[in-house]
Amino acid sequence: MNQIAPRDGTDGLYDRVRHLVPEMEWETFVEDIRAIEVLKRERNAVILAHNYQTPEIFHCVSDIRGDSLALAREAQNTDADVIVMAGVHFMAETAKMLNPHSTVLIPDLKAGCSLADSITGADVRLLRQRYPGVPVVTYVNTSAEVKAESDICCTSGNAKRVVESLGTDRVIMIPDEYLARNIEAETGIRMITWAGHCEVHERFTPGEIERMRADHPGLVVLAHPECPPEVVAVSDFSGSTAMMDDYVRDHKGGRILLVTECSMSDNLAVRYPQTEFIRPCNMCPHMKRITLANIRQSLENMTHEVTLDPAMASRGRRAVERMLAI
Repeated sequence: MNQIAPRDGTDGLYDRVRHLVPEMEWETFVEDIRAIEVLKRERNAVILAHNYQTPEIFHCVSDIRGDSLALAREAQNTDADVIVMAGVHFMAETAKMLNPHSTVLIPDLKAGCSLADSITGADVRLLRQRYPGVPVVTYVNTSAEVKAESDICCTSGNAKRVVESLGTDRVIMIPDEYLARNIEAETGIRMITWAGHCEVHERFTPGEIERMRADHPGLVVLAHPECPPEVVAVSDFSGSTAMMDDYVRDHKGGRILLVTECSMSDNLAVRYPQTEFIRPCNMCPHMKRITLANIRQSLENMTHEVTLDPAMASRGRRAVERMLAI
């Protein structure tokens, strides 16, 4: 078969993802990629992409890439007029809280999160009434309304540091029950939890991991702390997607299983081709709502703009800024 030559300077981009994206599929992406690059210059826009985005977004049009913590930090520091969040809605809200003067766009309003949907601001107020004086640590995978009712936020990458910084023997840690239990096991601090779960990570089981170890000798298992504690217990390492990236970088080669959303393995495979990634494909349906086509439409039409009540945003921003200061 004749090789299809990518057009208009996109050949260098295709080289990044050549072993993941077939040539025929790439040809369907080229026009959108070219248009997005033009629109970014015209709008003074940046695209923030979470680690769970597909390779053609993550490696070919995004300007800032990373986990929730990295994206929050960069959203706070960018001087772009427009921020396009190639992620889910709570991430766009966090970007708006931290950079209120920029226009923040989310390409698909239905790009949600099972954790964010599991709890409301009213729920947090009831928890405070039930456990007076106990600090509330809220995972960033929550709405702006929930963050506004919290003392401090955390991510999966800094949750242990945040909890230990409070100097207390009890913490209300919401909404991810499994993250809270995993941090409780690490710190010995009692966690008052909420029954929220990530619909991707809750599906992994110890049996699945043991079967993969049997099928792939020498396998090293890296589990996200949103996984059930019994899954973390049979893994070799547990950490955020950024911590997984660091682990793969520092332990070059070998066979690795990332117990997280499947695009993470694809994106790391671009940077670390010497590593063999074993891919269980638990896919986040919300992340996959973001596409090149709707990123382009978002920039063309300036949709969909994320707006927040100023008072609520101010309270939520304090909780996020307290986290970033640790």
